[in-house]
Amino acid sequence: MIEHQDGEPVEILLVEDNPGDVRLTEEAFAEARINNDLHVTRDGQSALDYLHQRGEYADVDRPDLVLLDLNLPRVSGMDVLEEVKSDDALCRIPVVILTSSEAEEDIVESYENHSNAYLTKPIDPAAFIEMIQSFEDFWLTLVKLPPEPNGT
Repeated sequence: MIEHQDGEPVEILLVEDNPGDVRLTEEAFAEARINNDLHVTRDGQSALDYLHQRGEYADVDRPDLVLLDLNLPRVSGMDVLEEVKSDDALCRIPVVILTSSEAEEDIVESYENHSNAYLTKPIDPAAFIEMIQSFEDFWLTLVKLPPEPNGT
């Protein structure tokens, strides 16, 4: 299990509305042996509520990393990204765009809004699992994730 330096598991928030993509991501994490806490919200508004710890998410831990689809109901992924990166309490959380869009304007806008990476979902399940394993190797093994602003 990948852990924080203090031994706590890394909290990952997956923001994805497609049930098939959620299932495939969960399977890829399981096959890649990413045994961390993976939480799922299925629209942009729920993701914002989760991140701000509002409503039904009042007692959740803030995620250490967000995997964000761009094409979401209620609030778009780009709007979620903009809000996260403009909020002092959230802006240190790495946000990785995980989407099917290969549109250059989406890539440019994501980086202009300070995403930490942009990954295009492969259609082939084996290629998707390989991408998740590469994600694990980089983001959860090599990268040092920041603590929350209050030091926890």
